[in-house]
Amino acid sequence: MKKLSPLALALAAALVAPAAAWSAVAVAAPPALDNTAYVLMDFDSGRILSESNAQQPLPPASLTKMMTSYIVEQALKAGRLKPTDQVRVSENAWCRGTNAESCMYLPLNSTASVMDMLRGIIIQSGNDASKAVAEHLAGTESSFAGLMNNEATRLGMKNTHFVNATGLPDPAHKASANDLALLARAIIRDSSDYYPIYAEKDFKFNGIKQGNRNALLYTDPTVDGLKTGHTAEAGFCLTASAKRNGMRLISVVMGTKSMQDRADQTRALFNWGFATWEDVKPIATNTSLVKAPVRFGKVDEVNAGVTQEFVATIPRGQASAVKSVLQLNPNITAPIAKGAVLGKVLVSLDGQTFGEQPLVALEPVEEAGFFKKLWQRIRSWFK
Repeated sequence: MKKLSPLALALAAALVAPAAAWSAVAVAAPPALDNTAYVLMDFDSGRILSESNAQQPLPPASLTKMMTSYIVEQALKAGRLKPTDQVRVSENAWCRGTNAESCMYLPLNSTASVMDMLRGIIIQSGNDASKAVAEHLAGTESSFAGLMNNEATRLGMKNTHFVNATGLPDPAHKASANDLALLARAIIRDSSDYYPIYAEKDFKFNGIKQGNRNALLYTDPTVDGLKTGHTAEAGFCLTASAKRNGMRLISVVMGTKSMQDRADQTRALFNWGFATWEDVKPIATNTSLVKAPVRFGKVDEVNAGVTQEFVATIPRGQASAVKSVLQLNPNITAPIAKGAVLGKVLVSLDGQTFGEQPLVALEPVEEAGFFKKLWQRIRSWFK
């Protein structure tokens, strides 16, 4: 590790109080929940605050439709779809109006706009809308499932495999609670223009008004999404997000016994999470944290810092015990481009590392001329 400059040492001193032992911090146990799997994630840091069986691939029911809506939203964002584009309802997509599945009740061979379809998927959990947009984007629902799996891989969803756009039962159609939390995080992060739809309480189409089945939207004003699901095989499932005092949490519960259970368990997770944890930002962005020595450059040092905001989720009340340690790569040599990685910053509490950020050059450094490089080489021999 390189010796830090006085500025970096001052930063570290400001961030580090005498460390309270992590093990000595009284962290309340998470609530005991009766379900197949659950996970509670901090949105900003991605830290898992509590989980049970979260990596197990399970039937996701209509939580599947979060991936369907996400792909539609990203197609809108990229301009591949327009909000007013008309989507046709094929016989394969059409719902017959039975109680066996959730429907938007689109008439056979009719069309509806992309935005109406998106609301039908998110609010009404319409299987017909999900199949129709799948066919519109990929030709067939099975081809669309390939797009879903590609997105799942890109998002790091390692225990998920989609077969259809709806979540209707299939032995090969699975997703884990952790993966669905990753998907919810992507929707909130990447689909900000469309995320408010997930908080809408009802949607009326073709004269039929249906309410959002996420009961927390009606009882907790901090909850603003995302999606419910239910089949006999999957049980009652809910992916939800809440934001309180600037902190956002994502919850996924799978395999509960009733609509009431999934709402109550999600509420219990949120209440525990917000009471027990807090987000801190221990590293200033775009500020010089250390002057890194440079070999063979027109200047002998370069300012290094972090350019991406770093959020750490820690037990509430322990912000003063957070440490930030800077590590520089050996033999940093010009030329150096702005943004080049020169090392890393480790953030820890009681010696337990819970995050790191690349330490990058905040400005470019050109390579020195021949005579300066020669002099630097000679000087280095005597060091």
